[in-house]
Amino acid sequence: MPPHPGSDGPIDFSDVTSGATTSGEPRTYVVKSGDSLSKIAKVMYNDAKQWKKIYEANKDQIKNPDLIRPGQKFIIP
Repeated sequence: MPPHPGSDGPIDFSDVTSGATTSGEPRTYVVKSGDSLSKIAKVMYNDAKQWKKIYEANKDQIKNPDLIRPGQKFIIP
């Protein structure tokens, strides 16, 4: 790798970590206007049919899967 301009040698990326979650901790998603569980599933899983995963993980907040509200924060398993 060529040296970075103005530096004494190659750039050291050894302390850089990925933004990916490797700890197995679930992600979260904040509902926006116009969202539905299937739209969120499409974004998060690339498969709208996976909406039930989100519903099951958030049953305490979702009384009716067809009625979610902007601002709700869902766990994405």
